[in-house]
Amino acid sequence: MAASDQRGPQTLVSLGVLLTGLAMGWGALGISSDAGYGGVGPNFLPMLCAAVLTLCGVLLLLEAGRGGFRDTGEDADLPAPYWSGFVWVSAGLLLNAAVIEHLGFILGCTLCYVLAVQGLRRAGGQAIAGSARTWATDLVTGLLISAPVYWMFTKFLAINLPGLTDTGWF
Repeated sequence: MAASDQRGPQTLVSLGVLLTGLAMGWGALGISSDAGYGGVGPNFLPMLCAAVLTLCGVLLLLEAGRGGFRDTGEDADLPAPYWSGFVWVSAGLLLNAAVIEHLGFILGCTLCYVLAVQGLRRAGGQAIAGSARTWATDLVTGLLISAPVYWMFTKFLAINLPGLTDTGWF
């Protein structure tokens, strides 16, 4: 595809990034701005991320309008996207967001980890990606990562993460 043929898709990507940044900023406005430890409120980081993403969208849009993204290389040199892996990773992220309030942080993040790793294994061409042992290993690894994270956030940082029970341990 010639550079002039890419301007339309590049403009759409730029607008998508810009709109995502603006939507994140709109959502961050609903977060409390009460200053906490260090004088920074809980809305600081979401607002910072939204501002940077919006700035990136504006810069991408300007670049697309000036003739297209530079130094993108030839399409023939790029490998074909691995959509199956993308679907696995996306499913992990979306399912985590959907079930975290019901299953709790530990199980929701474990599910996200298992699905994302399966997608990455498949994208990497690992033949063992579907074996029961691999699934079990990914499940245990996800639990071993998410449980200490939950415990440290709730006990040391006093951040309320959704748990499966009210005991504070799961």
